Amino acid sequence: MSKITIKETQNPSILKFEFEDFITQNESFEFKNIDETKNSPLAQQLFYLPFVKTVYISGNFIAIERFSIVDWDDVKDAVAEQIELFVANGGIIIVPSENKTQKQPITVYGETTPNPAALKFVVNRMLTKNTVEFKNIDEAAASPLAQELFKFPYVKEIFIDENYISVTKYAVSEWQDITLELRTFIKQFIENGGTVLDESLIVAHTEIENSKTENFDKLDVTSQQIINILEEYVKPAVQADGGNIAFESYDEETKTAKVILQGACSGCPSSTFTLKSGIENMLKSMLNDESIKVEAVNA
Repeated sequence: MSKITIKETQNPSILKFEFEDFITQNESFEFKNIDETKNSPLAQQLFYLPFVKTVYISGNFIAIERFSIVDWDDVKDAVAEQIELFVANGGIIIVPSENKTQKQPITVYGETTPNPAALKFVVNRMLTKNTVEFKNIDEAAASPLAQELFKFPYVKEIFIDENYISVTKYAVSEWQDITLELRTFIKQFIENGGTVLDESLIVAHTEIENSKTENFDKLDVTSQQIINILEEYVKPAVQADGGNIAFESYDEETKTAKVILQGACSGCPSSTFTLKSGIENMLKSMLNDESIKVEAVNA
């Protein structure tokens, strides 16, 4: 019998019932009543319980939102047992979709970054030529993968570049508890033909980048030099760490260069040290000006 692990969530009305293995293939489901459960016999069964308000099925878990007529402490063990019996007796959790995309075998591995809250998930194929960052699910319209990842309660931010996805987590979870779940989900999502980035929806991002290139010639010489140094010497290093750096502005009077940190670099405890001891010293040396300062606008 498949063993169920009961886990609390940040919402006291919602409890997660986790399986040892994944129960869905790159899909998430939400059922608000029994009429919506035609493709989930298990969800249909659960709605016969009078306190069940909503059923969520995703990854390796079933999450249930209860009405306030009961407390979870009084019924959670019985619910877990019912789910275990349902599966043990051959019950179907989700009816397989008829139109399954052929799998494309890939490998995904987790790689640490200098930011303890961020982890790189490296894929053995090119994902995008664009660099994109999503701070929340509302910003992630261009990335079906990011939208799905934001449904995990511990995912805070997502950064996608070339062949990796950098995930920043909330402090409530530890990497040792969630890395396998995220890695497996990303692998299955891509293998099953899921879209990582819809390039047609990030035209605005590309136009902004092109605009920056066109404006380069209009900048002062120092700003141009700073951009070239960042692109040639700094960006490859921070990309290797799962992040990105972008030039924002340079003030001639205060001699302050402002940059934008993205991905694993954003919110990294060592980012201030990197800016001051690394990038700032590099600019002072290469531009032969000890007065130059570097600040991150989103540090």
